[in-house]
Amino acid sequence: MSLTRDSAESSRRGGRSARPRGGVDMATLVGLAAAAVVIFVAMASGGSLRAFIDPPSLIIVLGGTLAVTTASFSLSDVAIAWRDAGAVLIHRTSDPRGVARQVLLLAEAARRAPETLRNVLPELKHESFLHRSVTLVAEGLPPDDIERMLIGEVEASGAGKVKSAGVLRRASEVAPAMGLIGTLVGLVQMLGSLNDPSSIGPAMALALLTTFYGAVLGNVALAPLAAKVERTAEEDALVKTLYTIGAVSIARQENPRRLEMLLNAVLPPGKRIQYFDRDSDRGSPRGA
Repeated sequence: MSLTRDSAESSRRGGRSARPRGGVDMATLVGLAAAAVVIFVAMASGGSLRAFIDPPSLIIVLGGTLAVTTASFSLSDVAIAWRDAGAVLIHRTSDPRGVARQVLLLAEAARRAPETLRNVLPELKHESFLHRSVTLVAEGLPPDDIERMLIGEVEASGAGKVKSAGVLRRASEVAPAMGLIGTLVGLVQMLGSLNDPSSIGPAMALALLTTFYGAVLGNVALAPLAAKVERTAEEDALVKTLYTIGAVSIARQENPRRLEMLLNAVLPPGKRIQYFDRDSDRGSPRGA
């Protein structure tokens, strides 16, 4: 059995391949770039861009945001959060329907010839969780042990992503607050130097630009990244849950038709498959 070939055939019949699609996340990049362009045009249309550059304001916002966020979590949590934030820009996604079909292909093959699972392991290395799941089944571990191990891994992975999203969400809240603190600092400096007109300008710039920097950093950069990490965690959890259900079902030697029902119970309504329904799947038993 060639899982890659069968998956490709299923894809041509109306579905999509389960192989993770790597590449740049265009939605995130386009959204962030569009927001940056809009802000840049607004800044440039009013005069010199140099008026929007103030190192003390940047230090207050960037340094303060990093310091307060780190104080709220730990250095390792913050480092992992920034890594996850960068990863969502180049995220490997798997189509849930393609994953469900792939699981059913494996279940059918294992039902006909259990030794097939060992033969397809080299084809599954592109998806480490699936490879690990099938390996556990091929080694003959008890179904309950397989289920316990895989569910534990899914929960641990999801908890890590949720924590990263929490770090980014906290940073998005702190950034505008640091901007407000910088504004108060600038106002105090300005009011304390009213008798020196030459110092009013820099103090006013500090007061206004820290608010600007904090608002942009928190709402244009950090908040969208936090939301993206959360969504990525949900997508990964769904895919891994499908693989877990499939591995446990194969280990229990259940009928693939029952497995299809179990998978559809987890899939969103718009993503459910009809793998064994020939009429609904354009004459193919490997639904679209």
